[in-house]
Amino acid sequence: MQDPIEAAVARLRAGELVAIPTETVYGLAADASNAQAVRKIFRAKNRPSTHPLIVHIPHPYRKGMSASERDEAWVALLSQWSRDVPQEALILAGKFWPGPLTLILPKAKSVLPEVTGNQETVGLRCPDHPLTLRLLEKFAGGLAAPSANRFGRISPTTADHVRQEFSGGELMVLDGGPCRVGIESTIVDLTRLSALGPVILRPGMISRQEIETALNLTASDTRSDAGPRVSGSLSAHYAPRTAMAFAGGLSSCPDRARKIAWVHFPGSERPQPLRSREVNEVVLPDSPDALARSLYALLRELDGGGFDLICLEDLPSDSRWDAIRDRLLRAVNGSGQA
Repeated sequence: MQDPIEAAVARLRAGELVAIPTETVYGLAADASNAQAVRKIFRAKNRPSTHPLIVHIPHPYRKGMSASERDEAWVALLSQWSRDVPQEALILAGKFWPGPLTLILPKAKSVLPEVTGNQETVGLRCPDHPLTLRLLEKFAGGLAAPSANRFGRISPTTADHVRQEFSGGELMVLDGGPCRVGIESTIVDLTRLSALGPVILRPGMISRQEIETALNLTASDTRSDAGPRVSGSLSAHYAPRTAMAFAGGLSSCPDRARKIAWVHFPGSERPQPLRSREVNEVVLPDSPDALARSLYALLRELDGGGFDLICLEDLPSDSRWDAIRDRLLRAVNGSGQA
């Protein structure tokens, strides 16, 4: 029986797609140096061609390397993808990779426009999953890999989620078990350091405070038309087909909403508009790490539960919940669309 890593490498080198596990979500991967293969990602996901992809790269460390040798290894690897590798990139790579962090850098001339959405920047990440790290080492190249779901819908955190999204096809899915982080990576733009410092373009489980501490710089979240487009930045994303609302924004409950899910933290009272209704209660874990791990699986379960409305308790206001709040705001905005 062929080793699944060898089989995946063969498919990728042949220009086919492979679904891969990461610590964040499952990705739909193609050889980032093969334009035809990359275009297959956009067709499979029904993803706009202007929406850039993140390139997943291997980890370059070898046993016994000194600190300076590690920096040199990152420079050699990142320079294949970026024409300018600032010291800040080496610091963040050394501290957080492999891990749920994507760096936006000026792209090298050889990077395909299909990967970057025709921009002059490229997103790079070294994922923290043993199966995919082995795959990247064997493949000896970069893999363009957005989340393995239809564009705008709920991200997959198990191999079964991927199979549900792409049922009936011949997509190879590397099963690496449930994703241990559960939401997409933090994205940090390092292309405007002199003017803005590091810019957080998408929050994730690596926090702004951790980025600032690592770099000894103040990070911003300045987002404008002048900045690069990145994955997961649209106002509607990660969305169930079932209508969804936050309790704080639910002034009334539509009469047509007969079957309602009230999704809340332990001990919370049902919001006023739901008090005269029959509802199914779902209790959330009360830590951000635990909720992130289970978030997309829960949304998928609720979306398949035949509900007319999913009502979510408002999240705590402190910064530990920023990444989950970001995903849920976009999910609410995109919900209810068949």
